[in-house]
Amino acid sequence: MEDVSQIDALLPRFGLTHFRPGQREVIEAVLAGRDCLCVMPTGGGKSLCYQLPALLGEGVTLVVSPLIALMKDQVDSLVELGIRATFINSTLTPDEQSERLAGIAAGEFELVYVVPERFRSSRFLESLRSTKIKLLAIDEAHCISEWGHDFRPDYARLGQFRAQLGQPPTIALTATATAAVRKDIVGLLNLQAPQAIVTGFARPNLFYEIQRTGSQREKDDALIGFLEKTPGAGIVYASSRKRCEEVADTICQRTKRRALAYHAGMVSEDRTRAQDLFMSGKAEIIVATTAFGMGIDKANVRFVVHYNLPGSLEGYYQEAGRAGRDGLPAHCLLLFSPGDRIIHEFFIENAYPARETVQAVYEFLLEVEDDPIEMTQEEVKEAIGLSIGGDGVRACEVLLEKAKVVERLEASQNMAIVRLRSDLPTLVDLLPPQAKTKRRVLRAIERIVGGRRHELIYFQLRNLAQETELESPALMKAIKELKELECFDFVPPFRGRAIRVVRRDLEFDEVPVDFENLEKRKNAEFDRLDRVLNFARSRHCRQWEILQYFGDPAATVCGHCDNCAGASPPRAAAPVAALSAVSPQLVETVRKTLAGVARCQDRFGEGRGLGKTAVAKMLCGSKATEMSKWRLTQLSTYGLLSHLKQEEVAELIDALIGMGHVEQIEVERYRPIARLTESGVAVMQGKQELAGHVPVRADLYLKLNGPASAGSPAPRSAQSTPVPPPPPVPSVKVVSQRPPPAESSSALPSVRESEQGRDLDGGWQEPSENGATPATSTAVPRGSAAVTRLAAAGAPRSGDAALDESARPPYYWTWRLLSSGYTPSECAAIRQLSFEEILQHALEALAAELPVEESWFIPPALAERLHALVDLNEPQPIRHLLQALPRDTGQLQVQWYLKCRAALA
Repeated sequence: MEDVSQIDALLPRFGLTHFRPGQREVIEAVLAGRDCLCVMPTGGGKSLCYQLPALLGEGVTLVVSPLIALMKDQVDSLVELGIRATFINSTLTPDEQSERLAGIAAGEFELVYVVPERFRSSRFLESLRSTKIKLLAIDEAHCISEWGHDFRPDYARLGQFRAQLGQPPTIALTATATAAVRKDIVGLLNLQAPQAIVTGFARPNLFYEIQRTGSQREKDDALIGFLEKTPGAGIVYASSRKRCEEVADTICQRTKRRALAYHAGMVSEDRTRAQDLFMSGKAEIIVATTAFGMGIDKANVRFVVHYNLPGSLEGYYQEAGRAGRDGLPAHCLLLFSPGDRIIHEFFIENAYPARETVQAVYEFLLEVEDDPIEMTQEEVKEAIGLSIGGDGVRACEVLLEKAKVVERLEASQNMAIVRLRSDLPTLVDLLPPQAKTKRRVLRAIERIVGGRRHELIYFQLRNLAQETELESPALMKAIKELKELECFDFVPPFRGRAIRVVRRDLEFDEVPVDFENLEKRKNAEFDRLDRVLNFARSRHCRQWEILQYFGDPAATVCGHCDNCAGASPPRAAAPVAALSAVSPQLVETVRKTLAGVARCQDRFGEGRGLGKTAVAKMLCGSKATEMSKWRLTQLSTYGLLSHLKQEEVAELIDALIGMGHVEQIEVERYRPIARLTESGVAVMQGKQELAGHVPVRADLYLKLNGPASAGSPAPRSAQSTPVPPPPPVPSVKVVSQRPPPAESSSALPSVRESEQGRDLDGGWQEPSENGATPATSTAVPRGSAAVTRLAAAGAPRSGDAALDESARPPYYWTWRLLSSGYTPSECAAIRQLSFEEILQHALEALAAELPVEESWFIPPALAERLHALVDLNEPQPIRHLLQALPRDTGQLQVQWYLKCRAALA
């Protein structure tokens, strides 16, 4: 055991004067040589728990961290404090890695950071065997568990690697582990009687708020309004790279504040620059995808905004927790659109593909004779005609690689890959003496490979060209001929992952893929999504919801979140600041709402119905065209709740869904309808009491408990009958929330409501009374190359404006997805169309005078070239450009662009 009396004296080296809760206890356990499980909230100071012990005693502390991009910053910060730290990852050259490994063996370092994938290297493991590892620290340890929200297979294998290293004392650290995940961490790492320190998940200085929004415009307005009244540094999280760019541009254009984008699609230098500007305070706001912030120690972040719904409560807590690390008040805002769930469902379906999808990918790869197969995931998707996205193909390839029937050969950072599968002193002797060029190239490659035979070696082709003094065509010709050697593997720089099929003798049924476990993990992801949706809709204390989820025994209400602020916080540590009165008026309103759902269900027949927004419109007596189109005005429940606003009725339906009285099922993919459950029928018929708190916001709860007619007009069809007689509902079966999609029916209204469709960012707003859409667009001067909008006017034709939802042509739904920010690939997956069909639909939308953006299909760099060539009327260069582009995407894009220009000419 190390001398714990020294730990206080070491605090100043880290710029600290005192320990935070739990830190001393963890450090003392580590110095006693015990295994530890440390669960501390984001910003709670987990890193000190292994960094300080690293300064005491002999040996090295090996830190496993998930992100390469952050290691250099972490190590640089430690070096500035005078701590001997380093990292080893793929950004280093082989010589640099060897040099640092030698330094570790010589005792030059106290802390060494690595990613879990580094343990795949036998060379790395061998070098560590001669090194005294006094502590193994595993950061973000929830990644170990298959039931954690960030599961990574290489993390799950750390227990095996720990055993190979001789079971050194180990500390596992995380901020986002439920009780089940914590149990998994201990078991998979084989921690022996670990000291478990859980300091609690409460962050009393954080104000949690959720705003419901509809369209993207509403989200943007809410965001700008928030930023105008919230000063200081902040992070805005968005769900995609494209959305990051758009939101950052919106902030810069509509405020005087500087906002930068940060995502994996940017080149490394631009990401580093954005991060440095944000950390230094030269840029106040960074708009990022969810990985940003891990390991970033910026204490004065005054707000975190989630522009899109996160995929799990763990992810939300971790990201929101990056605000207020200095202990001062900070604001956490989530802009919630109910349709946000659809994009997450799409991601989950891609991450956990169905058995028939994996089979289709496997059998396709067997048919391709190339070795390796140099096809991008999008190309494989298009070739097979799959409805999933490119990420779904990637998931299939990962499963097949895990089953050892294919091998993925990833070209990293525009590098080529070579592998020499022979132990001969030199392979040059296998070549004839007259093959001088090939021999020269092979000697140079052997020098690059050195002693690392049988390994995949990454290198820059330009370096090989310089060493051999060969032009690119001659070099590639020589390499192509060298590939005829059985022991010579080469993968050129490739824009995707090359695939090698290593087993062609197996039928798919013989491929060892654990689909049962895959389905369990998929259901766990859906459960996490359901939980974060419930959190967003909940009227309970936000902090209490989070603490309950993580199993914090000290779960109490915060008294100051958006839900608590409307009511006095309880004096005792009660679980919920709930309004519990259930008046006859509330029961009556609930029964009317349930009757409205049942009437719509009965109106359209078994297996059909309306989405919750349409039900709410009907109950409020909406004059929308679909009400008369579907003869909803004839229902006895039409206008029954006209004293309430439509959004209030929709909120009440949401609450009844949460209570289990109403369910949403998909009769068509991504198009849920509202149906009564057995308990909903019983409550509606008065056979079951309305039990428990109805989870709506406090002001609406009080309104629902008051007299139904107070200050409002009497319901137009319920003046003599407060609750209509229950419709003849057959025995209602409780249906799974996610049944397989059924065939569409022309009799079923095709309503894309805010809760329906694939998010659309709530993106469709009904035309105003004069037929114009809320979105504005400017006329396009014909022949102008500077414009990006291809439509001359933003207003639909008057005939289109009058069309009801069920009569919309197919191109209209494609246009709505595209206009709401979804990529053509995502749109194709949702609509189950080919890329070419998506382009054709865009042309049809343009012909119908709907606003169409060239940026939906044409990347900026390609657009610049096209503008110049079209304006100069240069047909020959256009043909050359077409020939240089991929046939299945690039050529179609250019042809689409030219057709658009012709349509506007």
